[in-house]
Amino acid sequence: MLKNLIIKNYALIRELEMKPAAELNIITGETGAGKSIMLGAVGMLLGNRADTRVLYDEESKCIIEGTFDISDYDALKQLFEEEGLDYEGESIIRREIAPSGKSRAFVNDSPVTLDILKRMGNYLMDVHSQHDTLQLGSNTYQLDVLDAYAANKPERLRYEQAYKAYRKAARTYQQLQEEAAESRKEADYNSFLLQELEAAQLQGLNQQELEEELEKLENAGDIKIKLGGIVQALEYAEPMAVNSTLHGVFTELKQLGRYSEAYRKLAERMESSLIELKDISRELEGEEQEIEVDEEKTALLQERLRVVFNLQQKHGVSEIEDLLRIQEGLQLKVSRVQNLDEELIAAQKELQKQEQEMQAQATKLSKSRQQVFEKFAREVAGLLKDVGMPDASLQVDHKIIAAQASGIDEVNILFSANKGVKPQPLKNVASGGEFSRLMFCIKYVLADKTALPTIVFDEIDTGISGEIAIKMVKMMQEMARNHQVISISHLPQIAAKGSAHYFVYKDNSTAKTFSRIKKLNEEERVSEIAKMIGGAQPSATAYESARELMGVKV
Repeated sequence: MLKNLIIKNYALIRELEMKPAAELNIITGETGAGKSIMLGAVGMLLGNRADTRVLYDEESKCIIEGTFDISDYDALKQLFEEEGLDYEGESIIRREIAPSGKSRAFVNDSPVTLDILKRMGNYLMDVHSQHDTLQLGSNTYQLDVLDAYAANKPERLRYEQAYKAYRKAARTYQQLQEEAAESRKEADYNSFLLQELEAAQLQGLNQQELEEELEKLENAGDIKIKLGGIVQALEYAEPMAVNSTLHGVFTELKQLGRYSEAYRKLAERMESSLIELKDISRELEGEEQEIEVDEEKTALLQERLRVVFNLQQKHGVSEIEDLLRIQEGLQLKVSRVQNLDEELIAAQKELQKQEQEMQAQATKLSKSRQQVFEKFAREVAGLLKDVGMPDASLQVDHKIIAAQASGIDEVNILFSANKGVKPQPLKNVASGGEFSRLMFCIKYVLADKTALPTIVFDEIDTGISGEIAIKMVKMMQEMARNHQVISISHLPQIAAKGSAHYFVYKDNSTAKTFSRIKKLNEEERVSEIAKMIGGAQPSATAYESARELMGVKV
């Protein structure tokens, strides 16, 4: 139940506060004074989007705050727990719109998203507007109405879960089919590429070492000649090899050592050099002996490197490691194709299982809906007689369709306001006043089927008057026994029966017009209702009629 509403800096409203009664609240006022603007503000509390165009003062922020008594609604307590919010029996919802356009929402001072506000709004208020009347012509909306009447929320939730699971399984199966078709197109080519890479035996291959070995083999003859020449010069050259000549130098230097310490040290260094040079000579001789001109091995290495180079060019890479990564990827693709058939079979079985479950839930939901079609039509038609449509008739046209998010049912509420006229789809036959009365009757029969604490009617009395209005307001009073009802009305018959009466008016006392609201006392109510009956200057008769409607003794 809405206990307090504060609106600041919204549209024509500079600042407004309203404390609705627990039962039937009536809001009246002149056209354009801001009655429906208040509903726009309430809509923002329930998660509707807004922008800076709603600001009365473009340099100040807009604040809309509602205090709700939710102590008797367990579903809301569960929602608070799910969202990690502090639950209080009396909770405050606040929306703020900054001049920059930034919007923020809070529940008990904890920031929340608009989606959370919308979920809460579904439990807090049912706001009827002209838009809802237009919606009644929609088959989807009609199905929602019938589900609410049949109390199908648990069945519909189970069906929706089954439908989502089925759609997920269907997407998985379709994706696997597409992947399989695409993979099979590439399978042969990928297998060829993989075989080509595997045949190259790239694992553990060092391309740089191969290239160096090949270069050595390709120049083996020249290398052998040069190594032989060096060894010849060091050991065997005539008349004196390098080592023999240096050994003679060392002998002479060693003999000179007895004359000077410096000569002895030079002789030692010369000896070390001779030892190193002798060792180099032996290694060079060994290298020269090992070098062979092997044309067969050269050809094999050339072919191996040619294969590697061609593969690198083909795959657009320059390293063997890159080729190995490509090979690994191809192995996965080829293996994937081999496993896809098994996955497809498993996915198809899962799809069939989910489809069976969905169809089972859809059938249960459909049966539950069909059981209330006649009862719903009969009850609403009976209420229409009470509000001045004695010849109205209603029926629900139904057919089974392919499974959709809402089930396997397509419904069409058919309506006729006149005797002897065959019921037709709502969007084709009902006038504005008829539509309003029909919508009101539907809201009436749904009121006790829902757990909504507050029901709001925005000019649902459009197109009606007199005795019918009195019957409608009596129905509102009955609804107000279990629900808080707020009705924006232009009819004195309805305004006279409220537990509380609020008057919305324009204040032109400043440079910029703004809207105000005030709760009327008994005399003010009599005056306002008299004006609704007789105009701006009501007669004594209008005042008398107003008192009579209100049941006020003179």
